[in-house]
Amino acid sequence: MRKLPIDIESIKGFMDAEEGWALHDAALEASKLGPCLEIGSYCGKSTVYIGVAAQANGAVVYALDHHQGSEENQKGWEHHDAALYDAETDKLNTFPLFRRTMRMAKLEDTVIPLVAPSKVASKQWAGSFGFVFIDGGHGMEPAMDDYRHWAPRVMPGGILAIHDVFPDPKDGGRPPYEIYKLALASGLFVEERAVKSLRVLRRVG
Repeated sequence: MRKLPIDIESIKGFMDAEEGWALHDAALEASKLGPCLEIGSYCGKSTVYIGVAAQANGAVVYALDHHQGSEENQKGWEHHDAALYDAETDKLNTFPLFRRTMRMAKLEDTVIPLVAPSKVASKQWAGSFGFVFIDGGHGMEPAMDDYRHWAPRVMPGGILAIHDVFPDPKDGGRPPYEIYKLALASGLFVEERAVKSLRVLRRVG
């Protein structure tokens, strides 16, 4: 039976275990090609699944998040967590818990936090990735930014994974589904696997 170095259910977050293991398996293969990028780390739940896989191959994970929460995490919204609220910024501050998760999971030699907005971090970034996981802001503008700035950086043969893809609008927001459709329409990616709301796409060419 596969095991993680930390009780995954003790970590705040929204990553389903079945989806998490699908991420792990995709990253275990794709991190042999090059580094991994996770967009939207929150408190590190999904980062553990990806990080353990990358660590097995001696690869690194760039964990990109401004750590102030997405739109739906703010006060008055459905997924707000008052325990993470920072009165100084009037937003969340998830970075201390993220750091703790990486320390407890013994992933500090593998996971490199990038604490910045996705669009800012992409400026002058020269490298490419074996694996990119998009799970950042679920509004249309941040989702499109994540896709446009980072999906083209997936190496041929690498993996693009997108979370919270809901074909039926009654099940969830549309932006992740829209960028998933864009990826398929681009001709650069083919779908390899669907696990609940997770889509795993292969870069062709």
